[in-house]
Amino acid sequence: MQCFRRQPKRSVSQENILREQSRRVAALNGIRLGLKDDKDLKFLLKGSQLLKVKSGSWRKERFYKLQEDCKTIWQESKKMLRSPESQIFSIEDIRDVRSGHKTEGMEKYAKDVPEYRCFSIIFKDQRKNLDLIASSEDDANHWISGLGKIIAHSNSMNQKQKLQHWIHTCLRKADKNKDNKMSLKELKNFLKEVNIEVDDYHAKRIFQHCDKSKTEALEDDEIEEFYKILTERKEIDKIFQKYSDAEGFMSCQNLVRFLYEMQQEEDAVVAAPALIQRYEPNERAKRGNAMTKDGFLMYLLSDDGNIFNSSHRKVYQDMTQPLSHYLVSSSHNTYLMEDQITGPSSTEAYIRALTKGCRCVELDCWDGPNSEPIIYHGYTLTSKILFSDVIKAIKNYAFKTSPYPVIISLENHCSVDQQKVMAQHMTTILQDMLLVAPIDGNKSQFPSPEQLKGKILVKGKKLSRQEDPTETNGNNNLEAEDVSDEDEAAEMEDESVKTEIQQKGKSDTLKLAKELSDTVVYCKSVHFNGFEDPSHPRAFYEMSSFTESKALKLAQESGTGFIHHNIRHLSRIYPAGWRTDSSNYNPIDLWNVGCQIVALNFQTAGTEMDVYQGRFQDNGFSGYVLKPEFLRDEQTKFNPKSITEGTWGTKKKLLLKIISGQQLPKVNKSKNSIVDPKVTVEIHGVQQDNNKKQTKVIENNGFNPKWDEEFTFDIEIPALALVRFVVEDFDMSTKNDFIGQYTLPFTSLKQGYRHIHLLTKNGDPYSSSTLFVYIDIQDCD
Repeated sequence: MQCFRRQPKRSVSQENILREQSRRVAALNGIRLGLKDDKDLKFLLKGSQLLKVKSGSWRKERFYKLQEDCKTIWQESKKMLRSPESQIFSIEDIRDVRSGHKTEGMEKYAKDVPEYRCFSIIFKDQRKNLDLIASSEDDANHWISGLGKIIAHSNSMNQKQKLQHWIHTCLRKADKNKDNKMSLKELKNFLKEVNIEVDDYHAKRIFQHCDKSKTEALEDDEIEEFYKILTERKEIDKIFQKYSDAEGFMSCQNLVRFLYEMQQEEDAVVAAPALIQRYEPNERAKRGNAMTKDGFLMYLLSDDGNIFNSSHRKVYQDMTQPLSHYLVSSSHNTYLMEDQITGPSSTEAYIRALTKGCRCVELDCWDGPNSEPIIYHGYTLTSKILFSDVIKAIKNYAFKTSPYPVIISLENHCSVDQQKVMAQHMTTILQDMLLVAPIDGNKSQFPSPEQLKGKILVKGKKLSRQEDPTETNGNNNLEAEDVSDEDEAAEMEDESVKTEIQQKGKSDTLKLAKELSDTVVYCKSVHFNGFEDPSHPRAFYEMSSFTESKALKLAQESGTGFIHHNIRHLSRIYPAGWRTDSSNYNPIDLWNVGCQIVALNFQTAGTEMDVYQGRFQDNGFSGYVLKPEFLRDEQTKFNPKSITEGTWGTKKKLLLKIISGQQLPKVNKSKNSIVDPKVTVEIHGVQQDNNKKQTKVIENNGFNPKWDEEFTFDIEIPALALVRFVVEDFDMSTKNDFIGQYTLPFTSLKQGYRHIHLLTKNGDPYSSSTLFVYIDIQDCD
């Protein structure tokens, strides 16, 4: 039996003091967020009862309250022995707050409640949505508006403000007796909380240095002194001193020199005054057109000091080329949240993919009850969702992240009658978004992403006796005919799937309705019968799908031929049938031969998805990245498997120094667990460029580890290379634990002293976890 030690009861006066201290801390954090005296924030800090909705029969009242740190929300739980940590979630974990019936749960289980009382919290990771009902419209508005403001203001805080907020929150947590003082024991607990192991002697030295009052407790200014010691960045101080004067100011002229000499910024003369105005907190320095150490640190932690070229955060590539000249961010079996056999299907999976920049989504369509087509992974136990609900989700989220076209890849297994329903749903729901006729009468090549802005294209089968799809559909009286069936689910290497197929009996053909055929304009699905004969060219709008193994075989044996094929035609690649766990393949080798629609399982984190998101953060996160010239040139002789001399770009030498890390997150949430970080740098590109090198392990320090290690990489084809930085917690006896990573195209690297803002395993940014590096890129002789 578990025993609980009873806490000593506080007096009324003690309770009042603690309540007042808590109120002051909350007010201070509200000011830090820029939300002083905000009515919504005050409501959330007070908290309220909300109905939590889980199913048609589970709807229970729970109390929710924003904590005084203005960063976490406490939720009441009736579960026995539930840990206090499990009753709290962070504002940083929230991806979105949706009002009304905007989730599947709300659509199914809360239709009887007015929309104005309903809202949902959507989390960044794979956690289920939190569907809530407020007691009134005002209460719902307070929660929706208040959470929205906190998220927006938190995101707009600079790195220094985030660090300060986080450290003060940890200090408050370590102050067990809530007396606003810190004993030596509390200081040691705090250091463990922020992921650093300090021996007793060193901890005592820091404590005694800060304890000016000799009271055996740190308070007020002494705690601020401790904060300054903790957050000192000696590696940055050293750089600053080289370019600053005796009074601690870096003149604009010296900043220009630093930007030009170290950062390789060509527009240093223009950039320097703007950086001072943007990042310098000291008004005196700003008036004197100079920068202090604080301003210099803020610049290096900002977007301007980021390793990723900030000019690539917007669309900068030529978007007027034919569609086939771009890599397209694409999802496989988009409806699945987990594995391919038993996992849930959800419209939420489409929303997540589209908001991650995905531009090609997949719909596996089957006959459903009540003449309504459904989507699920055929022959499996995955759950089913309505085709119409998916089309509504696509309509609502297709262009929130990017204005460029979305391709709906249909795998159609429906009867003719339900195919007609599918066509009707797409036409009535998508309306003008749905492309039903060629753009500007273009019949010889694909239109460009620019021409197709705001449009949704359908990829699917086309009636063979129907007119050329690039002609206006008409004339044809044919209602339906047999076409070859494309059934990717039938390729799965799973015994239960094979048994199901044998029992049902599978036909190689499918009767296709004219109405559904008419929705296909530029993406007609055909079987691949080899690369085209130049004397009998295939129509540009005909495209094929390849399993990863078939595509990799073509890339290996006929690399140049595949590149030529992909200049004029779209190719879609999908995972092998044995990947029933929704694992992913490496997209690099297929991008290297110009394959555009390389579809991955977006729900599965890992190296492959990191590389994928790294590639598509380029060009403004638009979901379209222009292929290099040598993958678009019809005379090209490039072959990534056998590189010869050619116009593939200048070879580069990457000189890289991993200097330090900052505020790396704990992997094991145990109070006494401290990470032992090491950094691996990986190059992903053509075979000759693939490489990786790693630093030594720093023991017991995730707060401010120092490496100071240099590496050199030779890059043969820079246009195809990506660089991945991975931080792991080293473990001698088991597999290393993932801490964070960041991947970017080699061509998006900025030179000089740069911070790398690490991402979680799901690709979301940590609030203040960074690496500090030095980058130098040279042309090879």
